[in-house]
Amino acid sequence: MPKAKKNVPFNQVITALLDNNQPFSPTFLHRFSDINPEDLAELKDAWLQVNPDRRAAVLEDLEELAESDTLVNFDDFSRSVLDDPNPRARAAAIRLLWECEDTRLVPVFIRMMEHDEDLVVRASAATALGLFIYLGELEEISDTILKKVEESLLSTVASQEPALVRRRALESLGFSSRPEVPAIIEKAYQDGDKEWQASALFAMGRSADSRWERSVLDRLDDSEADVLLEAVRAAGALELDAARQDLLELLASNAETDEEVTAAAIWSLSQIGGGNVREALEALMEHTDDDDLAEYIEQALDNLNFTEEFPAFSMLDFDPQDKDQLDQIIDLAEEDDDDEEDNLLGNEHLN
Repeated sequence: MPKAKKNVPFNQVITALLDNNQPFSPTFLHRFSDINPEDLAELKDAWLQVNPDRRAAVLEDLEELAESDTLVNFDDFSRSVLDDPNPRARAAAIRLLWECEDTRLVPVFIRMMEHDEDLVVRASAATALGLFIYLGELEEISDTILKKVEESLLSTVASQEPALVRRRALESLGFSSRPEVPAIIEKAYQDGDKEWQASALFAMGRSADSRWERSVLDRLDDSEADVLLEAVRAAGALELDAARQDLLELLASNAETDEEVTAAAIWSLSQIGGGNVREALEALMEHTDDDDLAEYIEQALDNLNFTEEFPAFSMLDFDPQDKDQLDQIIDLAEEDDDDEEDNLLGNEHLN
């Protein structure tokens, strides 16, 4: 991304937004971060004069920037455009607020989940409410607010809404300790629809509940990519030692494994630790020529340091099957001029 113009007068940003003859420069995007009240008021006055597609594109560009730069904060701006007439813009504004802990957003998101005319907006709002379930479980928000969010999500799951909205509500309920939630997750898991099964696994990963171990393990060889992906992620989130072998096998069979699944397996192994996890990840990092992959594995190894008490391999954790898979991973990584090595993990998981 071009160098940010942090000190440019904000009226220049407005002028650029309104100029349909020129692309809006990404150098202006940082000016939306921590926007001061005066600039925000000026922007609000001009916002609806901006081309609708450009409004949505700017918000989506801010999403990408927020993923790559943890120091930016677009909460104030995003809040101000939640009522944008363009549903694509509304959905992007909600996504930009997925990490915002301001409980004043709760009634806004509930209203949008229940009443917005656009399906994607309703589903995005259902996802955004998951954070407040999590905060409630940590006792960081009031029981009254937590109950309101839970009741709204439970009602949505049981409603006649399209499946996408109900599945996102189920995923948000994964954080909840409400006694009726496990039965809802189990029903979705047993559903013949693979999308519902993937959402159930997503919710299981959020639950911190060991009751789901068998269900997650059973899906680690699923032929459906979305189901397999969520099972891999859940195995890491639940820190399932019994999943270690299957995850190592996924790394060893890189030719057949989806890149996103492979990335998830790397991270989940860093959450589980033990066995030959460190050796396997280090072998992958040592033999890759992909800088993005190397950086990603390095992050996983950093995470592994938090997972394991000692970074060095311990014989107490040794599993002969793990060693077999480690040998396969090293063999694959050391194959020169092999196209399969290029497919181990591309750049898409970091985009």
